[in-house]
Amino acid sequence: MIRTSFNDGWSYRRKPDAFQALLGRANEGWEPVRLPHDAMIRRKRSGTDPEAGHRGYFPADGYEYKKAFFVPEEYRERRVTFEFEGVYRHGRVYINGDLAGQCASGYSTFWIRADHLLRYGTDNEVRVEAQSQDDSRWYTGGGIYRGTSIIVSGLVHLTLDGVRITTPVIESDQAVVAVATEIQNESPVTRTVEVSNEIVDAGGAIVARDVTPVTVFPGDAAVLRQRLLVAEPRLWGVEHPDLYTCRTSVTADGERLDGRTTRFGIRSLTVDPRRGLRINGETVELRGACVHHDSGVLGAATIDRAEWRRVEILRQAGFNAIRSAHNPISRALLEACDELGMLVMDELSDVWTRSKSAQDYAGDFAGSWESDLRSMVIKDRNHPSVVLYSIGNEIPEVGTAAGAVLGRRLAEKVRELDGTRLVTNAVNGLLAAGPELFSAMAAGRTESAEGGTKDAGSASTPDGGGSGDVNDLMTRFREFMPTLMTSELVTNRTAESMAYLDVAGYNYLESRYELDRTLFPNRVIVGTETYPSDIDRNWRMVRDNSHVIGDFTWTGWDYLGEPGIGRVEYQSDPTPPAGGAPGHQGPFPWLTAWCGDIDITGHRRPASYYREIVFGLRTEPYIAVHRPERHGEPVRLATWWSWSDSVSSWSWNGHEQKPVRIDVYSAADEIELLVNGRSVGRAPAGEKNRFTASFDTVYKPGELTAVAYTDGIETGRTCLRSAAGDVRLDVKADRSRITADDRDLAFVSVTLVDADGNLYNTADRQVAIELAGPGMLQGFGSADPRSEENFFDTVRTTFDGRVLAVIRPSAAGVITVTVTADGCPPVDVHVEAAPAGQSEELPMTGTPSGRPDHSAAGSHPCR
Repeated sequence: MIRTSFNDGWSYRRKPDAFQALLGRANEGWEPVRLPHDAMIRRKRSGTDPEAGHRGYFPADGYEYKKAFFVPEEYRERRVTFEFEGVYRHGRVYINGDLAGQCASGYSTFWIRADHLLRYGTDNEVRVEAQSQDDSRWYTGGGIYRGTSIIVSGLVHLTLDGVRITTPVIESDQAVVAVATEIQNESPVTRTVEVSNEIVDAGGAIVARDVTPVTVFPGDAAVLRQRLLVAEPRLWGVEHPDLYTCRTSVTADGERLDGRTTRFGIRSLTVDPRRGLRINGETVELRGACVHHDSGVLGAATIDRAEWRRVEILRQAGFNAIRSAHNPISRALLEACDELGMLVMDELSDVWTRSKSAQDYAGDFAGSWESDLRSMVIKDRNHPSVVLYSIGNEIPEVGTAAGAVLGRRLAEKVRELDGTRLVTNAVNGLLAAGPELFSAMAAGRTESAEGGTKDAGSASTPDGGGSGDVNDLMTRFREFMPTLMTSELVTNRTAESMAYLDVAGYNYLESRYELDRTLFPNRVIVGTETYPSDIDRNWRMVRDNSHVIGDFTWTGWDYLGEPGIGRVEYQSDPTPPAGGAPGHQGPFPWLTAWCGDIDITGHRRPASYYREIVFGLRTEPYIAVHRPERHGEPVRLATWWSWSDSVSSWSWNGHEQKPVRIDVYSAADEIELLVNGRSVGRAPAGEKNRFTASFDTVYKPGELTAVAYTDGIETGRTCLRSAAGDVRLDVKADRSRITADDRDLAFVSVTLVDADGNLYNTADRQVAIELAGPGMLQGFGSADPRSEENFFDTVRTTFDGRVLAVIRPSAAGVITVTVTADGCPPVDVHVEAAPAGQSEELPMTGTPSGRPDHSAAGSHPCR
C-alpha cells in the first residue's frame, strides 16, 4: 500500500449556480490552492446578518474544488482509494463527473473507492463540493480544510484500518503487545501470504518479531492475531511519552505485497472513585483544556505544524490533557499528543437528533452516527494519548428515556470498536432537565436534591426575552445556577444517562461534585467544561475529591466564532444595537470568543499564568496590569467566561501619574509591590486569597517589581520595565529550518519593543510583510478579538504590540521574510525550507512544561 499526499494541484471557487455551466461559465472563477484549505476565512465578514454571529460574522456558502491527476495503465491491477480527513460540510466527491461518494459530517475521515470510475493511461479529474450553512454554534471554516491522500494497493493488501495494537499484559520486566492484522484478498484466487510484525523501539532496535502464514479466499478478509513479548518495556506516560513502532509486512513467494508502520505506546489505563484515573498504576489528575478545531489566523486549515505547535504551547502552559470541542480532532494533533505526552478526550458531536442551529448535523445524525463514530475510533485506537471518548456535548436528549437508549447504543458501539478506553458524555444539567427546570426558574423556586426548597432568584426566564441559547441562559441565571444544578430534577433526569458511562462528564456542574459522591458512590466524574473564572475553586475540588479525575476549562486556546463570550464591557462602551447579536455574543466586529488562556496567535494571556500557579507549576509571581484608561470605570458586562482586562506590561505612554490597578498572581503568603524601588505596600496572596494580591497606585515609568514572601522569606520576584526611546521590531521565526512539504510551517512573531526588548504595548501600528523565495503567506494577523482586518493581506495592525505571520513553503530553498512598520528599521529573517527527509525535526522554542516562559509574558525574574 502506497499512501501519497494528494494536497497539491487543486483549484477552488465559490460554487456557482447550476445554470452557469449552461451559459459557458463552467471554467470561470477558479483559483489555485494547496490543501488543507479554508475557503470561509477568505470571505468578507459582515454584521448585517445576526445569524452569522456564531461563526464570527463570516457568510455561509458553497464551495467546489477540482484536481486533474494521471492514472497509469498498471493501476488496472491495483486498487485506488482517496482519503479525505475532513471536508466541511456535506462533502460530495465526483470522479470524471460521476458521484463517487459523500459524507455529511464535517469532521469525519472518509474514503472513496475510485476504481470503477477511473480512466487508465490518461488524465482524470476529481471534483469535491462542500456546503457550509447555519449549521454550527462556532466558526467551522469551509471546504477541504484537512489533508487528503491517494492510497494505491495491490489486490492482496492490508485493509485501511488493518492494524490494531493493544497491550493487554504489562509487568515491570515484560509486556505483551497484541497485534491484530486484517488482510483483504480482492484477487480471483486463494492466496497464502506471510505476515510479519516487528516491534521497534525509539532507538531503532527490533525488540520483538513474529511471522505467520495466512490463507485468504477470493473476495474475503482474514484477521491475524499475534502476541509479541517485549522485554523491559518503556511505558508511555504524560512525563515520559515513550513510543514504539510496529512494522507490518505482507509477503508471498518473496514478493512484498503490502506494508505499514504504526506508532503506539505501552501503557495501562484504569479508573475508580477511590484512586481516580491511573496510567501505569499512577494517579493522574487531568489538567485539561477544551480546544476548538480552528487554527486562529489560519482559519480552519489543519496543517500539521500548527497542530504540533498548539500542543507544545499548551504543555508549556501546564496542561496535560485536551478535550476536542465538539468534534473529532485531526490525526496530526493526535500524533503530537503521542509524542509530547498530552492526554486526549476525543468528542463525537455537538448534537444528536435535536438541533441547536437551523441546519446543523442533527438532520444527518440518525443515518450517519455509526459510520462517524467508527471513523473517530479507528483513527484514535492506536494512539496512547487517547484515554477518553466523549459521545456528545450538552445533548438535550440525555434527559429523556429515548435519549438514554440512544446514548447507550453509542457507548456500546464505542466499546465494541475499542474496549480499552473510557467512555464519557459532556452533560449540561440545564439542557438535560429541560422545560421542567425552566418552569422552576419561572416559579423562582426549585427543589434541592438535599431536600427542602431554595430560592432561585427573580431573574427573567427564557420566555421573558433573550435568545434562549444555553450560554445566554447560563449567563443570565449566573447567581443561582449552582443551586439549580443540585436540584432533584437534574439528579433524576441524568441518572440513567450517567449510568452507562465509565466516567460522567459534567459541564458546569461542579456544585454537584460532593453531593454526587454521596448519591452515587460508584460514580467517577470529570469536569468536561468549567469556567475560567473558577480555576482555583475547581482545582481544589479535584484535589480534594478522588472521584473527580480532572477539570477541562473553557477554553485553553481562544477560537474564532462565538464572538465575545469572554468579553468585558465598560459603562462607556457603545450599547449593542437591539437584535444585533444573538444572545450572549458580542456584536460585529467581534470575531473571537476571547475566553482562551492562550490567544489565537499562541500568546499566553494572564489567565494562563494564573492557572499555572494554581496547578502548582510556577513559583515566580506574575504581574497583570489593568488598562489604566479604564481605571475606576464600572464594568457593564463580564460573563462567566471573562477574565480581567489586563496586560503584563509596564509601558503605558500617555497615562503618566494616572491611577492604575495591578494584580499579582502568586501561591505565596504575601506580595510586596515596588515602583522604581519604592514599596507601594504589601497584600496577602495564596490560595486563601484566590492566589491574587491587588494594588492601586499611579503609573510612573521605570520598573515595577513584585516580591513574593512565604513565612516571611522571599520566594521569588518578577519585574516589568517600561519601554523607552525608539520603537523597534523584534522579529523571530519559531524555527530557522523547516521541511519543504505540505505539512510544515514557519511561525514568525513580530513584537514592538524598545532597544532593551521591553514590550511597547501602547505603540500599535501597521506592520507590513514581504516574502522572497519559495514560500507563501498562509496567515497574518493579531489576537485582536474585534479586528475588521483579514488574515490574508500583507499589512496588519498589531494588538498590544504583537502580530503573527505564518509562512508555508512551496519548494526547497531559503525564504526571506522582510518586516517593516512606520518609524521602525526594517528587519529580515531567513527560514530554510529543506527537501523532505532532510530537515531536522526541531521543537518549538520555549521552556519545558511546568517552568515559566517569561519572555512570552513580557515579564521576567529581576536581575
